[in-house]
Amino acid sequence: MDIILGKRLKELRLEKGLSQKQVADALRLHSVTYLHYEKAQREPPLNVLAMMAIYFDVSTDYLLGLKDY
Repeated sequence: MDIILGKRLKELRLEKGLSQKQVADALRLHSVTYLHYEKAQREPPLNVLAMMAIYFDVSTDYLLGLKDY
């Protein structure tokens, strides 16, 4: 499931034309931490997952690959 999360994060970021650093700064994360999430090397805690969903205006189910919309 974490691989889907990483892919979805990257897709959403690129759709918005943002760098990893810009997203990390907006989420108040270290840029390397965000990089690990996007590359599926780490799983974010629930509060960070929720912040990501709010930031990208999608559901957590979408980020986790449970829904495709």
